[in-house]
Order: sequence, then structure tokens, then C-alpha cells
Amino acid sequence: MRGKWAAGIPPRNFTWIIRDRLGVSERPGGYAPSHRRVRRQEEIIWLRVQGFDRVISLLASPHNLSAYEEGELAHAHYPFPAAADARPILLSCYGDLESSLNAGQRILVHQEELGDRVMGVVAGFLVWSGRLATGPQSVALVETLVGHQMGSVGRELVVVASALPTSSTR
Repeated sequence: MRGKWAAGIPPRNFTWIIRDRLGVSERPGGYAPSHRRVRRQEEIIWLRVQGFDRVISLLASPHNLSAYEEGELAHAHYPFPAAADARPILLSCYGDLESSLNAGQRILVHQEELGDRVMGVVAGFLVWSGRLATGPQSVALVETLVGHQMGSVGRELVVVASALPTSSTR
């Protein structure tokens, strides 16, 4: 590949939560009916060119995981089904995020779309990890960065995350 396409294209709605360290976006390639394989490949190229070390998928299904393997991009999968207890998933995901960030890795977190669940997971992580002091502070920051309000699903995840044993107490 040559020219501007050699660098790939950023995933839709890509936003930094922690500048140059932790980003969020919709699923590379698009979500559900608008998913395109070629776009997914271009977005994985962009992630690699930008120096991302890992992708963390919150999809309920294993979609895209084989594409990350083919693109030689490390990944983790923490499925968030609609009606499950989020606490064990959050603890595993947060421990992974914390150790990856402490190791200096650049990480992308995604689900189908950049909505309440992804926003709630990363806002909860900011409180759980001690990067921000309160849930409301974290919600306000993530809403500002992403550019839209977090709904009740995301806010509930922040409340759940706030009640989890913190990274300093484990």
C-alpha cells in the first residue's frame, strides 16, 4: 500500500480517554449491519501504525478477535452480555487495563458502538484505579471527551465500579 491508505484510517468515534495511552471507539470495521471487512482491515492498520499494543473488546461475541490475530495486534476479550453481573468482568478488565497501562502499553477499548457501556467501563476504571476521585467527576470527564451524555446503563457501571475493591486494596 502507498499514500494516505498505507497509514490506515482511525476507527469511528475514536477518542482518547488518557492522552496517547487509553482510547475508545466503536468496533473496528463498524457495528452490526454497517460492518465492513475492508474498513476493519484499514482501521487495524491505523491502530498498528499509531503504536497501539492491545485492543480490549467488550463485545458479547468473539467478533473481530481473529482479525486482530491476523493483524498481529494483541487483544483481550471481556464480554459484556446485556443482563449479566458486571462485577467479575469489570474486575478482570480493570486489572488487565491497569497492568497494561503500567507496562506503558497503548490500548483501545471498544464495543459495537461508542455508547453507554464503553463510556461507563472507562469512567468506572478512572475511579477504580484512583485516577479520579469520584464517579460524578469521572462521568463528566468522559462525557466531555466523547462529546455526548452517558445514559443510565453507563452511570450504573460507574456506581458498580466505584464499589469494587480498588487497585490499591488488592
